[in-house]
Amino acid sequence: MSKKNQPVDAVNGIDELNENLTSVTEKVQNNQKIIMWCSLGIAIIVAVILIYIYLVREPSVSKANDEIGKADVQLALGNDSVALAQYMNVADNNGHDAGNRAALQSAVMLYQKGDYEKALGYLDKFSPSESVIGAAACSLKGDCYVNLDNLDKAVSAYKDAVSESDGNPLYTPFFMMKLARVYREQKNFGEEAKIYQTILNDYPEYGNAYGIDVEKYMKRAQIEANAR
Repeated sequence: MSKKNQPVDAVNGIDELNENLTSVTEKVQNNQKIIMWCSLGIAIIVAVILIYIYLVREPSVSKANDEIGKADVQLALGNDSVALAQYMNVADNNGHDAGNRAALQSAVMLYQKGDYEKALGYLDKFSPSESVIGAAACSLKGDCYVNLDNLDKAVSAYKDAVSESDGNPLYTPFFMMKLARVYREQKNFGEEAKIYQTILNDYPEYGNAYGIDVEKYMKRAQIEANAR
């Protein structure tokens, strides 16, 4: 049947169908372009990431590992000054695991040398990935502040150490003992007594294990707190 012999409604229906098909085809073509550009964009991003990993990050990580390995050797040989300089260099110039460990090692060695301010600077560079190590780093901060006679910051650092150690029966009461001693130095006998009481309640075996009469210290602090 020719188009001119078709009913008007049929002609209109065919024209509408053709228009719809054309519209759908255009949309598909447009979507294909969008998908193509999105795919191209994703491919570029993946390529950039791979280039960073294999041409930038991996060589940097490898170099940092080599450098900290050299520092470890010097420390094992007893060349502490050389080792410290190498650890500090790795910590200052690398942000990878090696740089992180180097920062903590630098802080420990600087503390041992009595350079407490510098030790604090390297502790600030350190990001712990494990709770006990993080707690130990906080405790070392507290030790630095004690030696710098900044007892308020020492209290804060030791509290962080207690919190980070997450109830570890070996380390948590140890950090609490440090905190109690700072409270005593501040003549804050009430808080000192509370710390000892917590140790007795939560870690009753700690004192016996290390020959520390925690109850005696608690009673002394209570007497001094009541006398004020």
